[in-house]
Amino acid sequence: MARYFDVHPHDPQPRAIGQVVDLLRGGALIVYPTDSGYALGCSVDNQEGAERIRRLRHLDDKHHFTLVCCDFAQLGQLVHLDNAAFRAIKASTPGPYTFILKATPEVPRRLAHPKKRSVGVRIPDNRVAQAILHELGEPLLSSSLLLPGAEPFTDGWQIK
Repeated sequence: MARYFDVHPHDPQPRAIGQVVDLLRGGALIVYPTDSGYALGCSVDNQEGAERIRRLRHLDDKHHFTLVCCDFAQLGQLVHLDNAAFRAIKASTPGPYTFILKATPEVPRRLAHPKKRSVGVRIPDNRVAQAILHELGEPLLSSSLLLPGAEPFTDGWQIK
């Protein structure tokens, strides 16, 4: 059953964020705002959630998801960073950028590119996304909310 949370964009209510995180921990799929639009997300270990995202977006099993992190420390546990990548990411985050980097062993094999062993990572600058990530304490498995044949959504009520 779908639930809608009206979360303040600049000062997210802790109670609402806690309820969203409880749903995520229970295996739910969420739609949440990012810097560049809305995204679908679930916990990293939720394989059913990943399959639901693929079905909703009509994606094949080769689609690569992004791991959305709350901060640089969390991102550093998922990808190998050389000096150039470190400087580029540090200068560009938080923000609307996804970086494709070599995954560490912490990343489940099913989420990394099978040959290159790379994964997309991102640190959003959206307060609601940040609140969810901080409360969850782990990255979100995520994909843009771009449904086949539809325009990108820009308001929560459109998605509802």
